[in-house]
Amino acid sequence: MSYAQKKQMSTSRTPAIIIVALIHVGLGYALVTGLAYNVAKKAMEDLKTFDVTEEPPPPPEEVPPPPERSDTPPPPQVVAPPPLVRMAPTTSPIVSIPVAPPPQITPRPAPPAPPAPPAVRTVPPQSVSGSMQGLIRESDYPPSSLDREEQGVVAVSLSVGTNGRVTGCSVTSSSGSKALDSTTCRVLSSRAKFSPAKDNMGNPTTGTSSARIRWQIAG
Repeated sequence: MSYAQKKQMSTSRTPAIIIVALIHVGLGYALVTGLAYNVAKKAMEDLKTFDVTEEPPPPPEEVPPPPERSDTPPPPQVVAPPPLVRMAPTTSPIVSIPVAPPPQITPRPAPPAPPAPPAVRTVPPQSVSGSMQGLIRESDYPPSSLDREEQGVVAVSLSVGTNGRVTGCSVTSSSGSKALDSTTCRVLSSRAKFSPAKDNMGNPTTGTSSARIRWQIAG
């Protein structure tokens, strides 16, 4: 095939290629526009079937009823007292103050004891009325003791004053008969006489004297 034939064939094919290209472009456009139309149509249909429901408004708030009035006053509120706060005792610091020692006092020697007085020597009273037994008479015997035949020895202690008279009588040993004992003290206190006792200076003083009296019924 010659070059001229080839050139003629190429020029004859060019319009056909252009036409085919245009056909493809038209088909593509129709395809794109058809798809877009279908999509838009579907969207419109969806919009028509979509129901929009509005939310109902919220219910109004209920107003609480006013409190009922009562004639009785409210109970008093008990207010708790505030808690007691115990304060810790404050201790003051101990301050030591030096104290001077007390002065030493030398005790004075005790004065010498006075000399003991000389022992008092007294001269016992002396009977001037004779024997004590001789002062008892037969008539002095108590009648009750004679009736009961009471006999015995009575020992007595006589207190003698500065005038030599008997100032007291006590029975130191009983005869067993109260009548004989009491008669002995009564007779000696009234009849016995003494020279008073003397101290070491020779002055009369009190003293004591003892006596034993036998009571015996004469046979």
